[in-house]
This record gives sequence, C-alpha cells and structure tokens, in this order.
Amino acid sequence: MNIESYIELTALKPDTVILDIEAVCNEAVENKINTVCVPPLFVKKAKQLTDETSVKIVAAIGFPFGYSATEAKVAEIMLAIIDAADEIEMVINTSAIKNNDWQYIGNEINTVLPVIRSKDKKMTVVLESGLLTDEEIITACDIYGVAGVDFVKVSTGFIENNQIFENLQLIRKHLSDPIQVKVPAATVHYGMAQKLIKVGANRLCCNSSLTLIKESLQQN
Repeated sequence: MNIESYIELTALKPDTVILDIEAVCNEAVENKINTVCVPPLFVKKAKQLTDETSVKIVAAIGFPFGYSATEAKVAEIMLAIIDAADEIEMVINTSAIKNNDWQYIGNEINTVLPVIRSKDKKMTVVLESGLLTDEEIITACDIYGVAGVDFVKVSTGFIENNQIFENLQLIRKHLSDPIQVKVPAATVHYGMAQKLIKVGANRLCCNSSLTLIKESLQQN
C-alpha cells in the first residue's frame, strides 16, 4: 500500500507556531505527501515553504467548533484563497444541527460552496460525529451530498470519539462514491490505517507521517 497517498499532514494545535508549520511542510515535501492542513494565519507561509512542489495547502475554516457566523466563514475563506490556499476545510455548525435547524445548515453550505467553486477550489466539510446521533449524521450527509462537496471529514479530532470506525462506515454508506472521506488519525499505526482505508477512508489526517511510513515499509 502506498500509504503516503492517503496522508494529509496537519498543524492545527491551539499553540501552533511557525516552527510547526515548517516541520510539517518540510516533511510533506520530503515524503511526497499530497496535502498539508494549517490554520488560515499560516496559509501564506505554508505556500512559500512548498512553492514549486506538488504539495497542496488546505486552510482550516471555523476551526475547531464551527459555530462562527456564516458571513465570518465566508470572510475567512476569501482571505485564505487570497493567500493561495488550494483547498478549504470548514467545520460545520454543530450547534445548529443539535438545535434541529437544518435550514441554517443548508443555507451555510449553499452560501460558502459557490464562493469556493468560483475559485476552482476543493472543499471539505467537517462533522463532529462524536457529538451527533446516527440520524443527524445521515441527514447531514444527505445535505452535503446534494450540495456536492469534495470531502466529508469524520471529526476535528478535538472531541473524543470512541466510535470512529462506526461513524466512518455510516458516513461512507450515505455518501455517493465521488465524495471522499477524511479521518483524523493523530496516533494511528499502520495496521489501524489499513483498517480505516478498508472501511472507506480516503485521507488520514495526521500530525506526523513518519511512523506510518516506517511501518508500511516494514510491512512491504
């Protein structure tokens, strides 16, 4: 298995500094990792560090809780695009879901997605599935499937989720094949990575890929 092709490196800790951005970008370039996800503050720096390489930079919008106003998310997205982000990853408004306000959820995605598409960028929506019921996850997948996002991410990784495999399976089951699925996998080992991929993960979002790559080489 070419594990590198599944990895998205992340630098999303609350205390992320330039040294962290330099580390993940250098690691991505050296190990031919496809994407790196960073806070909007560091998009421009990450693009400079990966200039003239194949590494794509993903901007994390509304991270980690997603309950900022839609207009604030649009502004954040536009600034990230100005700084040359290749993809946008937006945390959805979990509070709206728990309030059963599906109209808000629909309006949010129908507002931000045209902005992203107008700049030919890819989009990920992040569900905090550990806080959602199965019915809420399915309804969210229906909405984002109709909208036509590129990726659905199972969670931010900030909330403990003991049902990550079950949530991944449920999300994959209720999305059309063209829509891919991301999984936060900060401490994942190679065996778990294989299981996640088999269940339906298309990207494993890790803060370091070195252990996974080393283990995969040993397996092969």
